[in-house]
Amino acid sequence: MLRTFLMLAAFFGFTGVALGAFAAHGLKGRLTEQYLAIFHTGVTYQLVHTLALFGVALLATHLPGRLVTWAGLCFALGIVLFSGSLYLLTMTGISKLGIITPFGGLAFLAGWLCLGLAAWRLS
Repeated sequence: MLRTFLMLAAFFGFTGVALGAFAAHGLKGRLTEQYLAIFHTGVTYQLVHTLALFGVALLATHLPGRLVTWAGLCFALGIVLFSGSLYLLTMTGISKLGIITPFGGLAFLAGWLCLGLAAWRLS
């Protein structure tokens, strides 16, 4: 899983920075302040959980197991659902996309729970 998680972290890190720059320079005059703030929230959570995913990749080499693997998968899923739904919401204006966002938040929480449980099991 090391390679997979590192590749995902690189992808999400790259796209997070690119989307942040796009919002700051390309969307500033096109979106309302409220939608820019929502977009920024998506970028922030994407980049924070990209670092978490990178940490999981490194941790997986020293602490193999299902909990660490599940943490990484949950972080990746959370980025797609949480940040992705916020990006789509702001770009399309379809407010019903906000229904997806909490599922991404739950995936983030599950990822952190898995990491906590993996730490708890350490001897």
